[in-house]
Amino acid sequence: MNITLAQAEKAIATAKQKATSIDTKMNIAVVDAGANLVAFGRMDGAWLGSLDISIKKAKTARFFDMNTGIIGELSQPGQSLFNIEHSNNGLITFPGGIPIKNTQGEIIGAIGVSGSSVENDHAVAEAGALAI
Repeated sequence: MNITLAQAEKAIATAKQKATSIDTKMNIAVVDAGANLVAFGRMDGAWLGSLDISIKKAKTARFFDMNTGIIGELSQPGQSLFNIEHSNNGLITFPGGIPIKNTQGEIIGAIGVSGSSVENDHAVAEAGALAI
């Protein structure tokens, strides 16, 4: 199963609403089950440097089917995934990437958000992921 464009657009719209409610500007990327970009939104004034980060967060979440913040914990010195961020043409291993599941609990894609603190990035990504 893959996320549809309509679902991806709904995730982005919901994420944008959350970003607006916490007064921040975000780059929001949604990838399908194959980690291919399906939809992207850059809020007016969002950091240009966060564009690439949001896409890589979405891909990272899908590549490993877990929140990027969890991968970040596992990739610290002495942990089992130390240095993993150098694989796959670069991963992002801090919060803001979340797998997206359908109503049956199957992973159909992922969302990546960047543009603020990692706490805000995660909150906005979570809102988008839960919209499906």
